[in-house]
Amino acid sequence: MGKLASVAEALLTPHGVDRYLELIDPMLVRREVRGRVTAVRRQTSSTLTLTIRPSRAWRGFSAGQYVRVTVTIDGVRRTRCYSPACSQYRPDGQLELTVKAIDDGLVSGYLHRHAEPGMVLGLSEPDGTFGLPDPRPGHVLLISGGSGITPVLSMLRTLADEDHPGQVALLHYENEPADLPYRAELAELVAGRPNFRVRFACTMTERGGDLHGFFSRAHLDEVAPWFGEAETFLCGPVPLMDSVRKDYADEGLGERLHTEEFTPPAFAAEAGEVTGQVRFARSGKEFANTGKPLLEQAEDAGLRPEHGCRMGICFSCTQVKTSGPVRNLRTGEVSAEDNEEIQLCISAPCGDVEINA
Repeated sequence: MGKLASVAEALLTPHGVDRYLELIDPMLVRREVRGRVTAVRRQTSSTLTLTIRPSRAWRGFSAGQYVRVTVTIDGVRRTRCYSPACSQYRPDGQLELTVKAIDDGLVSGYLHRHAEPGMVLGLSEPDGTFGLPDPRPGHVLLISGGSGITPVLSMLRTLADEDHPGQVALLHYENEPADLPYRAELAELVAGRPNFRVRFACTMTERGGDLHGFFSRAHLDEVAPWFGEAETFLCGPVPLMDSVRKDYADEGLGERLHTEEFTPPAFAAEAGEVTGQVRFARSGKEFANTGKPLLEQAEDAGLRPEHGCRMGICFSCTQVKTSGPVRNLRTGEVSAEDNEEIQLCISAPCGDVEINA
């Protein structure tokens, strides 16, 4: 069968078998992963939970990883990154993605308006290093806020499926009780597991949660007094992550804290770097360097480069830099190599730069 498929692939070049199979049914493609939505539910007014059956090219994921989800909007393919919230051992092999609506969010808004059973999405292979080590730690503390719950929820469900014998706790933050997701499912998960604990905290109200107010050492002591002996996994908004990092640093526990963040890197141009001209060769656009990331400068100049996450994860904005030095805003490294692929969203020019776009 594999040999026949290879022969067919050669005969159908340049498009290949997948392009023709896609016309019949997108789920039949062999070399790319697709996913068909089988269920849609709205846990809160701002979240949408999709159950997705991946195509046969899917090889599974590890709890904590993310996948790139692609949808076509007005004829343009758009990509965003979402972490599965289900256990990596889910018996039916389906994925569960919870998408939080973002103000002016192109993809999240589209999914909230249009997702329904039968919709087919593009999926990548799983990626990311945020996850549970093997062998598992004795005790595990999971801290999250907002949409950051999805990767740590996958870890919690995975540990439950493994009948993990150590202490496991989840501490999750939302603004108000109405924003709290998965309450019923998590109550059921911890029932009968005395070593598992889940606590919800509401930051903007004094009622409706198990805890109230922003993250504090008191919350930590309440939920996991054994946190000093645990490995902690953290995902959420910047203020929450900064607070947790500070507490762990003060306790000398920085090496026990593992983080994932889906926020654009903080940007501040280095002194003396805001010089030179930026040229997008194929479009013929040239303008003075403002020091911003190249994606933002291109958009300010009226260009519309393809992009997705805007934070260096999805690689949708990758272009070839034909010449000039740029700083990678995630690593701080400067590269002046010619004909180099760069990500526009996390690359800032450090002088004259030309992009082949």
